Amino acid sequence: MEGNGRATRIWLDMMLKRSLGKVVNWQYVDKDQYLQAMERSTINDLEIRYLLSQNLTSDTEDREVIIKGIEQSYWYEGHEKE
Repeated sequence: MEGNGRATRIWLDMMLKRSLGKVVNWQYVDKDQYLQAMERSTINDLEIRYLLSQNLTSDTEDREVIIKGIEQSYWYEGHEKE
């Protein structure tokens, strides 16, 4: 589990930035809802799509959004939030 989720979230942000000009503001995505939606996304992706769409931002060049997203990724991976 270590690293795969983080790499996926960074990849997703790059895809969203390229296609929509937006990225996910991960600091506002609830960890438990996200993990549950990810588990169910192989059957139905509407839940994860809705959850992430509610947290999109056009601040694609805001360093704080990007860095906070990477820091938040450690929290999703099960590390203590600093």
